[in-house]
Amino acid sequence: MKIETQRLILRPLEDSDAERMFLLDSNPEVMKYIGMPTLTELDETREVIAFIRKQYTDNGVGRLAVVEKETGLLIGWSGLKLLTQPINGYSNILDLGYRFIPESWGKGYASEAAKASLDMGFNEMNASTIYAHAHSENESSNHILRKLGFKKTGEFTEPDGICYWYELQRETYL
Repeated sequence: MKIETQRLILRPLEDSDAERMFLLDSNPEVMKYIGMPTLTELDETREVIAFIRKQYTDNGVGRLAVVEKETGLLIGWSGLKLLTQPINGYSNILDLGYRFIPESWGKGYASEAAKASLDMGFNEMNASTIYAHAHSENESSNHILRKLGFKKTGEFTEPDGICYWYELQRETYL
């Protein structure tokens, strides 16, 4: 499962990605609206990578490493995940997500990677609906989802605040 865009390569996470992933997971600005504490140990990031890699096997889909073609560096992750645990009353649905290191913010990478993931979800996986959610105060993430065509269909409360619930239908995307 490898996807190429004009500027990015999306590929399965590898154990060797741990140091670059730790840059995400340990950064308070990156984790501000995630609802999870920042990680403090590299081994915690290795556990996250192992968890995601298990999703590839168990569910046939999971978040992908995003590598900038120009530098060859992992700059974040993006992609679809099968949500098996209920969230906002939904389970067993495809969820779009993304997270990038601050140095790559504002360059359109999140939109570019998300669009490639949506193309895969709708065209290769034949999904009829893809879901996403973002913290209500995360203006950038909410903007990206709306720009991609997602419609806000609800709200739910997490321990760290209100999250917006989004849906994107295949027929409105294509």
